[in-house]
Amino acid sequence: MELRDTVALVTGGLSGLGRATAQKLAESATHVVVLDLPREDGDEIAAQIAANVRYVPADVTQAEDVAAAVQRATELGHLRTVVNCAGVATPGKVLGREGVIPLQKFAKVLEINVTGTFNVVRLAAEAMAHSEAVVDANGTSERGVIINTASVAAFDGQIGQPAYAASKGAVAAMTLPLARELAAHQIRVMTIAPGIFHTPMMDGLPQAAQDSLGAQVPHPSRLGRPDEYADLVAHIVANPMLNGETIRLDGAIRMAPR
Repeated sequence: MELRDTVALVTGGLSGLGRATAQKLAESATHVVVLDLPREDGDEIAAQIAANVRYVPADVTQAEDVAAAVQRATELGHLRTVVNCAGVATPGKVLGREGVIPLQKFAKVLEINVTGTFNVVRLAAEAMAHSEAVVDANGTSERGVIINTASVAAFDGQIGQPAYAASKGAVAAMTLPLARELAAHQIRVMTIAPGIFHTPMMDGLPQAAQDSLGAQVPHPSRLGRPDEYADLVAHIVANPMLNGETIRLDGAIRMAPR
């Protein structure tokens, strides 16, 4: 699908995978709306990404926030691409040093990663379904593409990751039923499951720890770069046969128990 003269929406778009994705999409899309939690420097960061990037403060778990962001995107033009990068990776063992994990801690991860993702999907799909379809040079008709973010933890969950693994497993599991349903509206749905990537969360670790994590990747033996995630997003948008699937982007890593 061509991105020219279209609008893209990226959640978690001010940092990490989301920021790289917003920057990549801004090279082709007319407008990119980045949805992220409220922060005073949001507009400034968006301007640093690209001149055609706009920031909308929102919490993905709040229906009103996301509806407002989708409305803002549609006011700028046809919303054709949505990429869900917002999420948390809060660790927690079932039986930790301070006792059994609080149920709310588990529920919060699912609320953000699963409910938040679905909240964006449902409202974006509604907007896309009411837009005019576009036909590419090969005669393929489309209204939009939705790309969600899972994780290799969905398949190789480590000790201390029951909430995170469950949430990312749910994101991967909803991919096919969403793609099957939204096919009637000519909307594709895909999911990317990244391995170990260099995101702001990694910056809090010592360099030796980062190097050790990168060395666990068979090839290339390093941390993934956010722009490599963004490159895959761009290819998914461009390739109409990519639909209803979760792609591991991980350098062939299979996570150890801990």
